[in-house]
Amino acid sequence: MTARVLSGKEVAAAVEAEVAARVAALAARGRGVGLATVLVGEDPASQVYVRGKHRAAARVGMQSFDHALPTGAPAGEVAALLDRLNADPAVDGILVQMPLPGGLDPLPLLERIDPAKDADGLHPMNLGRLVLGRPGLRPATPVGILRLLDFHGIATRGAFVVVVGRSFLVGRPLAILLGLKGRDATVALAHTATRDLAELTRQADILVVAAGRPGLIGAEHVRPGVTVIDVGTNRTAAGLVGDVDFAAVSAVAGAITPVPGGVGPLTIAGLLENTVMAAEQHAAA
Repeated sequence: MTARVLSGKEVAAAVEAEVAARVAALAARGRGVGLATVLVGEDPASQVYVRGKHRAAARVGMQSFDHALPTGAPAGEVAALLDRLNADPAVDGILVQMPLPGGLDPLPLLERIDPAKDADGLHPMNLGRLVLGRPGLRPATPVGILRLLDFHGIATRGAFVVVVGRSFLVGRPLAILLGLKGRDATVALAHTATRDLAELTRQADILVVAAGRPGLIGAEHVRPGVTVIDVGTNRTAAGLVGDVDFAAVSAVAGAITPVPGGVGPLTIAGLLENTVMAAEQHAAA
């Protein structure tokens, strides 16, 4: 068996086209849309990701604001910048690029962002609305994963989904989204310390891996025909790789996402979608 490769590029392009139309509709009313990024430090991978977000913003007609602070910037300086962006009417969406340099706790900074400008969908208020099943800005990567599944015709209703990775960025919010009415999946949330991980993952109809450990999932972790969504983005000497051994697992799985080119483009598309949604809400206020 050779797995079907689930590209995210076409899905992201469709989302961007929709976002561009919404940006244009606001522009026709004299209302621009602005996305601000905050990068602390000089991590090369983070710099690449931030540049990609600004290119995507330009494609859909958004104005973008790039704010870079040195590695040693204290938390107070970052917080003061976020306060200025919160108060700036030209900014509709704000994101703080992760990971932050050592010594900076990301949680207080994420909480500092105005929930109505939370492009990542990670503010506690927005995560709380997610838990309650209420409308709001959603975490970009989990929403992108659902879009990817829908685009490729992979149903979640009645499926047993194993999510490996428990971060508040991907694993936990994705597990909640999958279990909501309308998605109707049965979800097991696992991690690298899960006992007999392979025994659990071999039961999955859909396996999502977001643990941040290259090569964590091999052929022995999957059963024939499973759909594998690899969220890992690990920079190694061999280049960018996922959490899944792509070659080995492709020989067993029914479908699999590549790294790069799978979930990554949809994360950026989700940021743009959150930003235009925030702009629409600001325009209506």
